[in-house]
Amino acid sequence: MGEIADDETLMAKLLKYAKKLAAQKNDPTLMTEEEFFAKVAEAEEQYERGEYTTLMPDESVSDMLKRSGYAL
Repeated sequence: MGEIADDETLMAKLLKYAKKLAAQKNDPTLMTEEEFFAKVAEAEEQYERGEYTTLMPDESVSDMLKRSGYAL
């Protein structure tokens, strides 16, 4: 770290890289642990109410999703 701090060129590169990392957009699929367990709890409740879809014999996952109303 000391070598980087003493070298103006390396510090400029480090700053440029840090700014690039900070500017990256967050992944919308990422979630907190709380959000994850809330989704799991909701899925369990839906299952208990009978709100689920099963994969039919010789059916692909894509076919099941289309049958369930998802646009692929």
